[in-house]
Amino acid sequence: MKKGKPSALLPIAVFLVFYLGLGIYSEYILKIPMGFYNIPIVVAFLAAILVACLQNRSVPFEEKLALMGQGIGDRNIITMLLIFLAAGTFVGVVGRSSAESVAYFMLSWIPAKYAVAVLFVVACFVSTAMGTSVGTITLLVPIAAAVAETSGFSLALCVASVMGGSMFGDNLSFISDTTIAACNGQGCEMKDKFRENFWIALPAALAALALILVISFRQAPGTPIVHEYHLLQMVPYLLVLIGGIAGIQVFVVLLIVLGTGQTTLWDMLSSMGSGTSGMFETCMVAILVAAMCALIRENGGFTVLLRAIHKIFRGKKGGQLGVGILVALLDIATANNTVAIVIANPIAKQMSEDYGITPRKTASLLDTFSCISQGILPYGAQMLVAISAVHELGYELSAFEIMANLFYPGMLLVSSLIFIFVLPDRKNAESNA
Repeated sequence: MKKGKPSALLPIAVFLVFYLGLGIYSEYILKIPMGFYNIPIVVAFLAAILVACLQNRSVPFEEKLALMGQGIGDRNIITMLLIFLAAGTFVGVVGRSSAESVAYFMLSWIPAKYAVAVLFVVACFVSTAMGTSVGTITLLVPIAAAVAETSGFSLALCVASVMGGSMFGDNLSFISDTTIAACNGQGCEMKDKFRENFWIALPAALAALALILVISFRQAPGTPIVHEYHLLQMVPYLLVLIGGIAGIQVFVVLLIVLGTGQTTLWDMLSSMGSGTSGMFETCMVAILVAAMCALIRENGGFTVLLRAIHKIFRGKKGGQLGVGILVALLDIATANNTVAIVIANPIAKQMSEDYGITPRKTASLLDTFSCISQGILPYGAQMLVAISAVHELGYELSAFEIMANLFYPGMLLVSSLIFIFVLPDRKNAESNA
């Protein structure tokens, strides 16, 4: 292990000051709407890489380029990029109309008093199949507003239920960028991480659903929700979900599903192009983080973090909590759970080896704790998109009103802590991980 140098962590500090600092300044000082997400994250990482390149002058610049190339060329990074692009293609081709049919199909068969609970379940299902919490929120918040207006339920409760359900799928989905990043960063199969994650997420979702039902029964629902839907448009989501659970390679699942599109060839090609283009920033972030982390590792920065974590957290259970806290803090700083996981991956990989944590459990912890923090951030993309969508529909709603009705992230935290400290390790199930 290289000698630790605290100064090697300076690039991360530069990124946080540039990205988080300017974001907070524009959002809350200059009062620019969605100002936090007007800060170019790619430029922030470029600045951080520049700082990393200026450090450790004993290493020639050409060698630093080679180190960054090795980091970017890692098998996990290449696999991650390819799956990002395939997932973007899928969402571009079958995203919106198919998800609307899933939502309205479920709502049409449920009594009005269960409408909010159905919104939560629909968001869970759609986000798991779609692989994006922001996309699910964009899609379902207008439906949530319609449910609130039609049935008389609280708008904040309806929107919060959609947000909670969207984080459920963001955490579990086989095509979610957080799942892809966590699994490839830790070198585990997605199906193994799903099985590990499922028993943490399901109890949390059931507890959140129970709370939603209790609150719903105290309010007086109005007329039922009726809207046109198409059963055939549900097929792509069902195929992705079934294929993923069955363990079929994600590339194969996505290619099969693309053949179920209901558009012409030219429309499909156009949608595929827009879908992959939408993944450009995510791919660039993965590349730049890999380059930056390669230099930080060479300069001894990860050694400093690992030694600090070892001093604070003791034993296997403490190590698991350390992984969770590490990625949660990075997520709070970056307001992006995928970025937080990508940054935390190499450190968590070393921690899993030091503490004897299986790769699939480490991947599960990274994904889960990043979703816990991301799900409640008032300046997170999910919250800002939800509020923006509500305002465009002519309603007034604040982040704090939504946060007061967000039950799933809190239940997920409780479930995660029970999973770490109370339940025994499933050694037999993990022996082949």
